[in-house]
Amino acid sequence: MSDAGEFVRDVADGCTVSVRVHPGARRDGVMGLHGGAVKIALNAPPVDGRANDALIAFVAEKLGSPRARVSLVAGAASRSKVLRITGKSAAEVRAALLPEVDC
Repeated sequence: MSDAGEFVRDVADGCTVSVRVHPGARRDGVMGLHGGAVKIALNAPPVDGRANDALIAFVAEKLGSPRARVSLVAGAASRSKVLRITGKSAAEVRAALLPEVDC
């Protein structure tokens, strides 16, 4: 598996995604890879779960999936998080989050 693919893994009925969040950024966006995770900048502050909600909304939008298919499974109070995406393969998620990387 390439370095670019290690942040996302297939699981039953979907995949998991390792994310490194940068809350309080100027704008939302995928910043690339950071230590085996995809780095995502979010405008939302890390207060009262607002960055977690913004992360779920951002990833769902990038994937063209309903928010209900994206859930936070680890790292609620950390910058390092794990998301579970149902109904999408690791390859689909990789292509949507890092389209410029040839996986």
